[in-house]
Amino acid sequence: MEIVHLATSDDDLYAGFDDVKIAQAAHRLSAEGASRKGRLDSLFSRGGPRLVTSSTPAQDQARPLTAIRAVGYSSYGNRGFDPLNLNSKGVGKQSVFETNMETPEEKLRQLEKKINELIEEGCMCASRKDAKLALEKAKEASKKERIYVRQREQSGLGDQPNLDLTFIVLLNLASQYTLNELYSEALNTYHVLMRNRLFQNAGRLKVNMGNVYVKLGYYSKAIKFYRMALDQVTNTHKRMRIKIMQNIGVLFVKMGKYNDAIASFEYIMGENPDFKTGLNLVLCYYALNDKEKMKRSFQKLVSIQLEVSREEDDDKHFSTLDGALREAISNDTLKIFESRKKHEAEWSILMASKLISPIIDDSLNLGFTWCVDVVKGSTFLELAHEMEINKAVLFLKQKEFSAAIETLKSFERKKDAKVASVAATNLAFLYLLQKDYPQANHYADVAVSADHYNPGALVNKGCCIYLQGDFHKSLEYFKEALVNEATCVEALYNLGLSLKKVGHYEDALECFSKLQAMLPNRPQVLYQLATACDLLKRKDQSLDWYMQLLNVVPTDPELLHQMGIIFDAREDKQQAFQYYYDSYRNYPSDPRVSTWLGAYFIEAEVYEKAVSYFERAAVMQPSEVKWQLMVASCHRRSGNYQKALAIYKGIHRKFPDNVECLKFIVRLCSDMRLQEVDRYAALLDKAEEARANREREIGPRGSGKARRENGGNEPTVNEGRSKHAFRILTSRTVCVFSFPRIFRCWCDFDFEPIRPVCGCVTSKIGATSDVGQK
Repeated sequence: MEIVHLATSDDDLYAGFDDVKIAQAAHRLSAEGASRKGRLDSLFSRGGPRLVTSSTPAQDQARPLTAIRAVGYSSYGNRGFDPLNLNSKGVGKQSVFETNMETPEEKLRQLEKKINELIEEGCMCASRKDAKLALEKAKEASKKERIYVRQREQSGLGDQPNLDLTFIVLLNLASQYTLNELYSEALNTYHVLMRNRLFQNAGRLKVNMGNVYVKLGYYSKAIKFYRMALDQVTNTHKRMRIKIMQNIGVLFVKMGKYNDAIASFEYIMGENPDFKTGLNLVLCYYALNDKEKMKRSFQKLVSIQLEVSREEDDDKHFSTLDGALREAISNDTLKIFESRKKHEAEWSILMASKLISPIIDDSLNLGFTWCVDVVKGSTFLELAHEMEINKAVLFLKQKEFSAAIETLKSFERKKDAKVASVAATNLAFLYLLQKDYPQANHYADVAVSADHYNPGALVNKGCCIYLQGDFHKSLEYFKEALVNEATCVEALYNLGLSLKKVGHYEDALECFSKLQAMLPNRPQVLYQLATACDLLKRKDQSLDWYMQLLNVVPTDPELLHQMGIIFDAREDKQQAFQYYYDSYRNYPSDPRVSTWLGAYFIEAEVYEKAVSYFERAAVMQPSEVKWQLMVASCHRRSGNYQKALAIYKGIHRKFPDNVECLKFIVRLCSDMRLQEVDRYAALLDKAEEARANREREIGPRGSGKARRENGGNEPTVNEGRSKHAFRILTSRTVCVFSFPRIFRCWCDFDFEPIRPVCGCVTSKIGATSDVGQK
């Protein structure tokens, strides 16, 4: 046992064979004869030569020709098994005995795997809205699938086609064509699938073909394919049949065939009712003006059971859980799904009640009362308060303000704090519009005390304080409203206005910049950005914002007037004239614009054109003598003395104490050598004496005021042009103050006519319509 050497993990497996004693090896071979013994002695002698193979390796260690030491293995290094010494000949590590064992079946499996990977990648691209890349992946998968079919035929496996792979490749390709709006190619691909009778469920793809025809606007063909698909879907797939019937009914609505649509929706409500179908049924009866059936369909809508957990049960269940688990399941996927279902149900009921209440009874109040009674007898009892709020909004739309206020005041006695806060918010809004600020302030306080986290109530309270002139305190309410709802645009806008009032122009500019990002190209926001930059002496930025505002409201006369003022201050007369002229063309009754244009033509010595602008100003302000004096002055400067004298005489009859008019009459009469010059000269002396007496009685300031009341001196060109420079813009279309909203969760002033389509037409239905589904 002492000669046995156990190989360690770092040693060679055959290292112990080199340590065998020579005597023992010779004893084992003694029977072979003396001649062999001599050969062995020479072989195992330590200093003797060692027999090697025909080619010596690069190392000095030679492989012995012996049965003790294994051929091809050595403890001097792991050279690998190389009996023919091919490494030294540069053949490489691959053995000549190695053969390619990849069979045709293995190649086909690898190609099939690559096709499936391409389909999955295309579906992922489609989910990321990268339709172009998804289509490229689908085309590449289709090319490889054709290669796969050819290789299968060449391998003699053509009698066993892979139908599932061909089906999924073509379905994915058609779906990607549809996603890229290549509808003709998509229809061709679907037809290829339909013609192959080996595909068992290809008939269901008629649903997808119907969806394509809907997008193309061919509703009749779409209904035809939907009905063909309906014939091939068995009753075991009840959900798919219901969805196909929904699409058929909505298409009939689009085509105006309400009776056919009602047949589809009635069938669905009898088999598997849902809120979207119930609302569509109400809309169809509304289009036919069938009051009784509207009531019946609304009752069906309200009677649908909402299969979600109640909030009371959730609260009881959550109270038994620890904090981490409660937080984890309070907003999980199931909770989000239930919230979405509940919101859809409530929205459908509220929308239907808003639609039918004005017409199902003799008055709006009676119609809403009937709807509220129906809702109170259902599981949607909490919607009754919201319907009352909607009734108040409809009263406002019909300008029945007293009825709206009475409806909202009825909520003051409600125990529900949230509902009372909403009603008080709306009342504060109404009183703000009526400029009844004490009542508005009272109801704003009620709304805030009922629900301090109501951003609408905080905005209303801030507006009341703003109107009282306490801008610093209004800032607190607007900021608190933004803390409760970061996207409250009313609070952000009014916060910017308050910051401007207190002189924080940089902060105001930041607020309006955020609003511009949230509500791009709103005229109010663009105007406030322009004025804020103007207050910060950033004239170039202010001009840029004004130019953007002009692109939004290109015909606003006040904005055009403001642009004229800006370019007039920059001494760009041509550009200023263009803006003033555009302002005059859109609103010719503004005396400021008429004055500037008249002064511009007087400076250019084109008196005939200046006359028309001053005459327009005189018509707008007949009690102002200066416009008539300017008209007469234009005729006098153009050389038309007879007409100028006639106008001056007319002015004298209306304003007999006007000294400037009498001066020009005396001058013209003397130049024309008329005999009545003495009479007007005497009148001039009396008028000057009377004015001097008035000046002595009321003092210098009163004299200046009286002189202005009497018309004063004739305006010069420079006075007419600089008098209105940098006037604050108060456009009728660009408002400088935004009143707060009615709380949008409960009522909506932006109510639009309801469209009789709920958007379920183009939705893909059924298992076979999903992209890339096997």
